[in-house]
Amino acid sequence: MKAVVLAAGEGKRLRPFTVSRPKVMIPVGNRPILEYVISALVENGIQDIVLVVGYRKETIMSYFADGRKFGARITYAVQEKQLGTAHALSIAKKHLDDEFLVVAGDNLIDSRTVSDLVGYDGGPSMLVTESEIPSKYGVVQVEGDRVVRIDEKPEGRIGNIISTGIYRFNEDLLRAVEDGVGGGKIGITHVLQALVPKMDLPAVHTTGKWIDAVYPWDLIGVNAAALAVHGQEIAGTIESGVTIKGSVSVGAGTRIRSGTYIEGPATIGEGCDIGPSATILPSTSVGNGVQIESFSLLSNCLVMNNVDIGSHSHLSHSVLDDGVRVATGLASPAGCAFARVEDEFFRLERIGGLVGEGTEIGSGVVIASGSIVGAGCRIGSGVRVTGNLENKSVVV
Repeated sequence: MKAVVLAAGEGKRLRPFTVSRPKVMIPVGNRPILEYVISALVENGIQDIVLVVGYRKETIMSYFADGRKFGARITYAVQEKQLGTAHALSIAKKHLDDEFLVVAGDNLIDSRTVSDLVGYDGGPSMLVTESEIPSKYGVVQVEGDRVVRIDEKPEGRIGNIISTGIYRFNEDLLRAVEDGVGGGKIGITHVLQALVPKMDLPAVHTTGKWIDAVYPWDLIGVNAAALAVHGQEIAGTIESGVTIKGSVSVGAGTRIRSGTYIEGPATIGEGCDIGPSATILPSTSVGNGVQIESFSLLSNCLVMNNVDIGSHSHLSHSVLDDGVRVATGLASPAGCAFARVEDEFFRLERIGGLVGEGTEIGSGVVIASGSIVGAGCRIGSGVRVTGNLENKSVVV
């Protein structure tokens, strides 16, 4: 069986973390989200994979190449304009025959998620799960095991069973998707909305992992979930006087200096320099080429590649994108906050600061809980940041 993985979208609501990468390439647990999807397919014996790419496609194609490194055989189809999932699937048509899986590339899943659908022996079907925020997805109404209605992002709460964006399709459904695209339906759920009253489409409930990041702060939970399945591997240099507890991985060329305390689950990439006397607490991932200076503490954080964090900094439930530079004494505490994305406001129970790539932060800066700092910003020493900063903002 083949699989089509839809990976062409940007993920606009996740800005600034999708400025230079598509959503599927955001690293959680030091691996792109899409890599977890590929691994889940391969672990179920599905090696022939068609990746539909579009926004910043070169970042995907250079990382995965022909798929051999990941145990897969990857073919690419390019969606030049992001016109929806149905349109994306139709572009992959020439690579498909018989039955195949359709998988969204921007959700964190595991092998059990895929096996639940592959193991169902009832032909074309839809994988569903439960969600606490169903209004952000396609809400599925089921009678017995049959899908009877799909409401895409309904305004009111009509149920909590949602489509995962994972399907088992055949050539007939592929033709129906093509017809739907010709009729102006851009999403797969929009096509299925019209079809389900006239067909028998089973809903298969998954017991596997399915986690989506819709907004920037969601990356904290996705990262924690990714780390929960990481093992322990120490490949770097651990000086005397370092304490490591729980599941912790340390990449090659990394030095953990004396007096540092690390409690897993946590992962630290390659070529890092940590400490001395730094503290890394559970559910924290640190990318490659990161420097964390003495007496700094990170708890439940996602730190990407080539980040420098000066001494005496304290970050909790925070995200730092590639290339962020912090002088000394940054405070990015977790707390209850109101956050804004576009015209939507959200009350968050526990969140720190969210900082875009290439931002430079001076000494003694405080980033208030729930603040979103854009890419390429310059923040002077002693500043308190509250709310959102657009890309390339300068605050002195």
